Amino acid sequence: MQEILAAISQYITTLGPTVVLPIIITIFGLILGLNFSKAFRAGVTIGVGFIGINLVIGLLGGQVGPAAKAMAENFGVHLSIVDVGWPSSAAIAFGSTIGALIIPLGLLVNVVLLFTGLTRTLDIDLWNYWHSALIGALVHAITGNFWLGILAAAIHLSIVLAMADITAPVVQKYFKLPDISFPHGSSAAYGLLAMPLDWVFERIPGLNKLDATPEGIQKRFGLFGETLMLGLLLGLVIGVLAFPFKDPANDIVAILTLAMSLAAAMFLLPRMVGILMEGLMPISEAARKFVQKRFPGRQFYIGLDSAVAVGQPAVIATSLILVPVTLLLALGLAPLGNQVLPLVDLATIPFIVAIMVAVFRGNIVRSVIGGGILIGLGLYIATWIAPAFTKVAVASGFELGEGQTVISSLVDGANPLTGLFMWASSLGVAGVVGVSVLGLGFVVATKVILDRRARTQALKEEPADAVA
Repeated sequence: MQEILAAISQYITTLGPTVVLPIIITIFGLILGLNFSKAFRAGVTIGVGFIGINLVIGLLGGQVGPAAKAMAENFGVHLSIVDVGWPSSAAIAFGSTIGALIIPLGLLVNVVLLFTGLTRTLDIDLWNYWHSALIGALVHAITGNFWLGILAAAIHLSIVLAMADITAPVVQKYFKLPDISFPHGSSAAYGLLAMPLDWVFERIPGLNKLDATPEGIQKRFGLFGETLMLGLLLGLVIGVLAFPFKDPANDIVAILTLAMSLAAAMFLLPRMVGILMEGLMPISEAARKFVQKRFPGRQFYIGLDSAVAVGQPAVIATSLILVPVTLLLALGLAPLGNQVLPLVDLATIPFIVAIMVAVFRGNIVRSVIGGGILIGLGLYIATWIAPAFTKVAVASGFELGEGQTVISSLVDGANPLTGLFMWASSLGVAGVVGVSVLGLGFVVATKVILDRRARTQALKEEPADAVA
């Protein structure tokens, strides 16, 4: 049975998200009552939207990666642990023993939590179950216990679903995405941690009054506050830091190419997201009607990749500013113990900050400060887990690059949840079981709090309904 499930899971991962998601969306649409033509069109449109987003992110990575490497050399950053990026992390996760079973395991966990009412999110983004697979694989590597790895993967997914439920109202309001949540391992924990940070920022004189939203910046700076021009300017700044005219003729070409590429990313990403949303809207509307008819009084969210949000101007602007900030943090924290050189995952910072930006209501200054704090702390987590990460990578068949002996990742290696599970694993069986119990407690507490909040909101709306 295990071999059959592993073969199915492996085939799904081989197809990749841009193929699997349209199929899932089509099936989901048919279940919700859409006719085949509408469901199929919605699925294909969403797939096209994701392909477009990935193409733009690929453009961003192709330009930011070499610039980041050049900046590291200019700043004299010599760190021993290389950030191999999320593509390698996902391949490592799916190549592990836990990864072979993660899709059926993830579906089972999600269905159980839905039917027991412990989550509101139906996570249809099966590809991103790899985040939980990586956690399980790391726990397995540290403890040597396969079943503890399975338990950790299941609990990690449950915690991420609960975090998606908590942040869903903020995500829906800011990004204008009705009935959507982001159970994305790269984003969920950061979104939750942004809430107490926002509370602190609200109490800092000056910062609490600063309007640093894209709209506020455009109002103040006119043409140069537009997102297109903001991308161009950020590209020029990063380009000058990366290519400081040691070879003027070639460096000017590199700087201008980078500037135009970032301007293109700022301009194109929202349009790619618009295509995705065109396919998503009929599914979202059908889901709302389905739930209202069959589960009166209950609320369901469609769980998606936070890629849906990366095209928002404040998200991409925050991410571009955080590229040099992250490199400077890596350099500045090196004497205090950091050994990770951020590199490949610098292009995926938009996924890290997506929910944070919504919590900060699009305030770019707050988002950069909050992102800098959490990424800075995350560098220590990524440094700490690097030996276990490398062990899992090698066991999964990952080939280390020339000169690489220890590797890690910024997206998942620096994630607070990764740090939590690694700390638990260092304590052995008792630690993993203890964190699992606490994780389930968090899921139950989330349901209680959200249900109470919903009842309070309903009571507030009742008088208005009665008058009407």
